[in-house]
Amino acid sequence: MNSNQHLWCIIMAGGIGSRFWPMSQADNPKQFLDIMGTGQSMLQGTFARMELICPRNNIIIVTAAGQAPKVREQVSGLAAYQVLSEPVRRNTAPCVAYAAAVIASLDPQATVIVTPSDHAVFGTSRFVADMAEAVEVATQQGWTVTIGSEPTNPNSKYGYIQYAEGASLVEGHRRLHPVVTFTEKPPTEVAQQFIASGEFFWNTGIQVWPLGQLMEAYRQHLPAVAQLLFGLDSRSSAEQVKAAYSTVESISIDNGIMEHMSNVHVLEASFGWSDIETWDSLYNTYPHDPDGNAVVSGNAYLYDVKDSVVHIPHNKTVVIKGLEGYIVVSKDDTLLICPRADEEQLFRFSNDVELGLRGQ
Repeated sequence: MNSNQHLWCIIMAGGIGSRFWPMSQADNPKQFLDIMGTGQSMLQGTFARMELICPRNNIIIVTAAGQAPKVREQVSGLAAYQVLSEPVRRNTAPCVAYAAAVIASLDPQATVIVTPSDHAVFGTSRFVADMAEAVEVATQQGWTVTIGSEPTNPNSKYGYIQYAEGASLVEGHRRLHPVVTFTEKPPTEVAQQFIASGEFFWNTGIQVWPLGQLMEAYRQHLPAVAQLLFGLDSRSSAEQVKAAYSTVESISIDNGIMEHMSNVHVLEASFGWSDIETWDSLYNTYPHDPDGNAVVSGNAYLYDVKDSVVHIPHNKTVVIKGLEGYIVVSKDDTLLICPRADEEQLFRFSNDVELGLRGQ
């Protein structure tokens, strides 16, 4: 599949991953970490998957300006145009618009895959096959195709895609459905209703666009964003990018564009997927030992420990006795021991540690 010279990929790698404190820090967020204990960072794993789908030179990574050196450190040999620096964070719509403008200056005939950098995919061969199908439909039908994953629980931190039931409009693509609505991070009770209806997928954030359609969608639904960012190209200076970003709207591509389109279709993923948004979602995704523990990394000796997630450096040993339902994470000189049920307090913990405050 990666022989298609007009197939491009935009990897969005500008997130801060604050829910994974203390592993994730402001200068070293989630996408640069080996959250899954695979030996690769989330970004490296994403790049490796996309290399199976499109030419290496056609992969563009968009990141925060201060993180560009880390991107080049983790993925070597990239050309100048392959790492785009955003001077300020403005959510996903400006991120994709900037990269699309650069691609348009290099290959106006492109088909573009958009993907987050920090999600987990299980089943690489199925992922490649699904993406080949999505690219085929997008290219032949001129549609936008997004990838949906069957929900397993009413997760309120995920986006949801409602799809139309019935036979697919394209012969041979039985897992392809017209999109009815997009909903970002609904309350748990609403997510429960979504799942009970049987009409919703989780939104993986992976999309396939004909480039011309992508740019026209911006001009129609986010004209101010298009006007500011479509003037950029692969030769734009940092000053030009900074000027464009100084006034551009902060909005997601789902809210700004996809919710308003009529020709979006969703392909049900045959591969496993997780946003890995929190320590608890990592616990729910990672394989468990007989006591329900997810020991992701490190040399762990567990005694009377149940339903906990343990993530410590590979060269460290930890001995834990008598915990149930806990997060145990070590990073450099910080050790976190916290009930999984209380992980929403990580923001407070990280702020208190930064300020040197002692909690009560």
